[in-house]
Amino acid sequence: MSDFVRVTYGQTGKTQEPNPMGMRPMQARVYDARAAQFILLKAPPAAGKSRALMFVALDKLENQGVGKVIVCVPETSIGASFRSTDLTSHGFFADWQVDPRWNLCLSGAEEGATSGKVRAVRDFMASGDRVLVCTHATFRFAFDEIAEDEGTAAFDDCLVAIDEFHHVSAGDDNRLGEILRRILNRGQAHVMAMTGSYFRGDSIPVLRPEDEARFRSITYSYYEQLDGYRFLKSLGISYSFYRDQYISAIPEVLNPDLKTIIHIPHRGSAEAYDVKQSEVGAILSCIGEVIGREEQTGFDLVRLPDGRVLKVADLVDDGPERDLVKASLTREIVGPDGKRDDDTDRAKVDLIIALGMAKEGFDWVWCEHALTIGYRSSLTEIIQIIGRATRDAPGKRHAQFTNLVAEPGVETGVVTDAVNDMLKAISGALLMEQVLQPNFRFYRREDGDTRPPVEVDGEGRVHIGIGGLMAPPTDRARAIVENDMHELVAQACQQMDRRTVADDVAPEVATQLVLTNIIEKTYEDLTPDETEAIRQDLAARMNIAAIARRLAQEEMESGEQQPVEDSGADEERSPDALNLIRMVKKFINVRELDIDLIDSINPFREGFDIASKALDTPLLQQIQSAMVAQRVQMTEEEALVLWPRIKRFTAQEGRPPNPNSPDDLERRLAEAHAYIRTKKAERMRAAQGGS
Repeated sequence: MSDFVRVTYGQTGKTQEPNPMGMRPMQARVYDARAAQFILLKAPPAAGKSRALMFVALDKLENQGVGKVIVCVPETSIGASFRSTDLTSHGFFADWQVDPRWNLCLSGAEEGATSGKVRAVRDFMASGDRVLVCTHATFRFAFDEIAEDEGTAAFDDCLVAIDEFHHVSAGDDNRLGEILRRILNRGQAHVMAMTGSYFRGDSIPVLRPEDEARFRSITYSYYEQLDGYRFLKSLGISYSFYRDQYISAIPEVLNPDLKTIIHIPHRGSAEAYDVKQSEVGAILSCIGEVIGREEQTGFDLVRLPDGRVLKVADLVDDGPERDLVKASLTREIVGPDGKRDDDTDRAKVDLIIALGMAKEGFDWVWCEHALTIGYRSSLTEIIQIIGRATRDAPGKRHAQFTNLVAEPGVETGVVTDAVNDMLKAISGALLMEQVLQPNFRFYRREDGDTRPPVEVDGEGRVHIGIGGLMAPPTDRARAIVENDMHELVAQACQQMDRRTVADDVAPEVATQLVLTNIIEKTYEDLTPDETEAIRQDLAARMNIAAIARRLAQEEMESGEQQPVEDSGADEERSPDALNLIRMVKKFINVRELDIDLIDSINPFREGFDIASKALDTPLLQQIQSAMVAQRVQMTEEEALVLWPRIKRFTAQEGRPPNPNSPDDLERRLAEAHAYIRTKKAERMRAAQGGS
């Protein structure tokens, strides 16, 4: 099956080039903000967030009066990223040193409120040592105990670093979020928050707007990271479908020549068909013959039909062997900043099978393929899993994410649910296309403007001029446009449903009605002008790739397009594969790029159409038929959005839209027209009755 999304990158090597202090570009950008009391770092997996924290923390310890650093990670396996690290030999003024007794993630076991780990946090706070690493859970329990005795003041002059910050929530029932608000409100501690996906996958924001406004925000885009790699050239995102049980499709989607992480379905999901250990065994049997287990690592050994032997790390089995396997992975898989022998490291493990592990914070640079079985309703989880495959490594040219999901079909008896799941899957691909784009900054372009229509600044932000774009009228609106668009894009992608992708949906319903509703529900008390300026920026952000791709396709079909310089493989001459910045520069005609053009394109439908190319015709017809059956009732809000289009249609065609037209959109316009006339008649009758 072809990719829903495929992006190629420039291989500039910039993200791997350290400065004289041993910092990569992202880390140097964060270090420039080290004086801020509260720092929020939004950077993709593999960008080097853990080392960025080390640089900032050491400066705060040495130069800013901070006495202690507490690093909080969501699970013990991520604690290895914050172990003692040599920084001085690369030019920094100090090394990052963590006494093993204060790295509470080394044992691998999680413990509860009365655990020795909580006591260890208390001992650390009373000691003269400076750095501690623990899990989110340990920190929550320890904070409760310490604050009960000594108050929040016990953490004054500490730097609290929270990794995978999307676990925090502004909701009242999120304990970590509540603790963070107490620390922020007291104002005597420092906080550094780090995340590769600054959204939670649900409707609850990570931070309340008033809390986020207190942070110095640094954003490093996925595009910057991957475009600056030396080896990895492209990333593909695809979906494959199976009937009956997923195990039947494994031979088709699993390539034993690729280093792969497989995530089997959540227990209790429709895709899980047996106990988890049996499913793992069935996957191994699809690959080859299980011939034993490597004693020193716990890896399963599987002989392929050609005689090769693969090493498989089973993280699903939670028996006594798993600790050995986890320890072996930590020992065998060397991080990108460590020394390694490329050839031997590649041979140490070939396949990892996991259930709830090996997602966020799990570093395996050689992973070429992330294969996930079953729908993932959380878009955050999808991004985290994809991030496992997007690390740079010698010889690794392409990374792939595949979601193997059940085929929607009438035989299931739950077509509606199946189609909704399908749309969720496509929304994940749409979100990843947005995440993989550069960090755009849009500005209003006036007649006679002499600036280039597309410029890239020193921090990798791409500035694009748009005719008629409404500039943010207030500081608040400007701050939202500059800092919050990833969150709004994520919320928008989760709105992919029948109302946004069906054939009878006008683009304005998506770009105006749906996006406006998202903004109004996210922020309270915005003025209409603030809302509209943010909406236009969001629509531009979601449609810029579609516009460039559409114009590129038109040029290709007309035979006018020339090969892109230094493009390499033939695949890079297709619009879907072109480097996005080059595509924007080459194909956007500034005279045509205005807000009216942006509002005329439905980003949800564009994503659905791209996905549809990967579906066979009967399957696509089933999905479209099911969406017709899920017809959405006309609302006054939608009717008003469609009214300008109804007037244009009537003027152009010399007649109103026909409710019996074979064109789906015309029928929807006719429904809106009838709705408006009915409402107008009702109001006239009401007015006459009251007179």
